Amino acid sequence: MSHPAKKLVYLILTAFLIVALPGAPLTWGADAKDVAKLKKTKRCPGCSLSSLSLKNVNLSRAQLSGADLRSARLSGMNMRGANLSRAKLDGANLSGANLRGASLSGASLRRAKLRKANLRGADLRRADLRGADLRGAILRDAKLEGAYTDGARFEGADGYTAKP
Repeated sequence: MSHPAKKLVYLILTAFLIVALPGAPLTWGADAKDVAKLKKTKRCPGCSLSSLSLKNVNLSRAQLSGADLRSARLSGMNMRGANLSRAKLDGANLSGANLRGASLSGASLRRAKLRKANLRGADLRRADLRGADLRGAILRDAKLEGAYTDGARFEGADGYTAKP
């Protein structure tokens, strides 16, 4: 195949991937079987879903306790009432996500992005929020007892009262 023909094939394949797969999940570090299980059943405790990127998937009431979601891209997702207790969410992007009433007790959220996330009534007891960005988040009625918050940013967070 000539050089211009190879270039054309490459451009066509690239255009196809950009146009045909915009909502497809990126699962670079995630286990494909775990992703399929999550999407089908909303139950995937202990699953390997690191670096997962999802859009337009309803994960309300999902069972993800102990799941590995490090560096996952879940901004704007509906995860209302989800069980994420003991989940690993270090470096995850949950900005604008609906986590109202979710259980994040004992979860690791180091350096996680939770800007403008709705965490109203969420259980964050004993969660590791060190270095997390919660600016503008809704934290009314959230349970934060025993949470590690060193270096976390709470500017403009609704319902957050700094520890003395």
